Amino acid sequence: MNSTFEERMRESVNRPRIYFDHAATTLPRPEVIDTVATLLKESYGNPSSFYQEGHRAAELLEDARARIAACLDVHPEEIFFTSCGTESDNWAIKGTADAHRRRGRHIITTTIEHHAVLHSMEALEREGFDVTYLDVDHRGILEPEKVREALRDDTILVSVMMANNEIGTIQPIKVIGSICREAGVLLHSDGVQALGAIPVNPNELNADMMSFSGHKLYAPKGIGLLYKRKGVRIDRLIDGGAQEKRQRGGTENVTYAVALAKALEMSLADMEKESKRQTALRDRLIHGVIERIPHTKLNGHATERLPNNANFSFEFIEGESILLFLDKFGYACSSGSACTSASLDPSHVLLAIGLPAEIAHGSLRVTLGIDSTDEQINHFLIDLPLIVERLRDMSPLYSDYKRGVLPSLIPEEGSLDLEIAGGYGWSS
Repeated sequence: MNSTFEERMRESVNRPRIYFDHAATTLPRPEVIDTVATLLKESYGNPSSFYQEGHRAAELLEDARARIAACLDVHPEEIFFTSCGTESDNWAIKGTADAHRRRGRHIITTTIEHHAVLHSMEALEREGFDVTYLDVDHRGILEPEKVREALRDDTILVSVMMANNEIGTIQPIKVIGSICREAGVLLHSDGVQALGAIPVNPNELNADMMSFSGHKLYAPKGIGLLYKRKGVRIDRLIDGGAQEKRQRGGTENVTYAVALAKALEMSLADMEKESKRQTALRDRLIHGVIERIPHTKLNGHATERLPNNANFSFEFIEGESILLFLDKFGYACSSGSACTSASLDPSHVLLAIGLPAEIAHGSLRVTLGIDSTDEQINHFLIDLPLIVERLRDMSPLYSDYKRGVLPSLIPEEGSLDLEIAGGYGWSS
């Protein structure tokens, strides 16, 4: 006998909550928490101080820098610690603009970037810079030749994210970087969602700058990175002391820098195995949702996406309502970027890939992590269809559809790009 909506809600009280929002943030690994606790007690010195405690802190900081550089296969002097990925994005973009404005004032980016990038671009436009926003295709992929076509004599920077935080699509950064190198234009890539999930090597990607954040890969919030290739010149974003080679003022967060190094090393050590495991969970989740829930669409590329990311649109209902019921059932999910969760506007990413606003409003992002299990997917594939069915029963739009007054924009059997997916998706 199938469980009812009310029965499943009652049952959820007796099981542990299920966290499916790892793209928003992650629980630090136990080993990372232990590292933080130890350093806070034993190594509290200021690395700029000229006594033993300061020297010890400076040694820890530079050791963390070297360990992170080894993980990325770059030089330690190319690693700069920041407070988060947003700061790293701002520094790379605004710092490049300030340092190279005499050479040119044209910048290229995409319509699906994180708001840290888009809002930085908008700030530069207010200063007189000209920004070209390139469109992506319906799967969220940027065609590299569009970058070549957009380049001008006064182009000083291209900024394209490595992997999208909402739909998980992975961009052809290596090819884009090659085009930029040929033109003598700097390439910045937001790698916040990619690091620890897929291989990231700035040199192989032909990237001049890359932004990263610790709390996306099981380190604490409050620590980020900017990789800046040796020889690349950008201006300071934060004035103050002589920290970070006189390029970023402010006392360094030594404890969290070491924690980030630890978390990154652990993520890379099991990345290949964990990526395969999460991909298998992700694909089972995708197939199960599309098969069980009519009028549902998978957003993003079916295969060129992060191992842990699944993003759906459900017709006739609102994403916020889905999230509220999922929370009552014991799930933590999101409707898009955590940085815009307070907004009721449809996702700019979903609109950019061509979804009508009424479809974009009914979106759900599920992002898995190292603690995600088959059992959790099993529960989700029972509960989500019940939630969607309950919401549609209350929806006047769905009522209009059933009466033939309103047409459907998503097929009854769901939507998955079978050609791109190689035939692995739903079929009737």
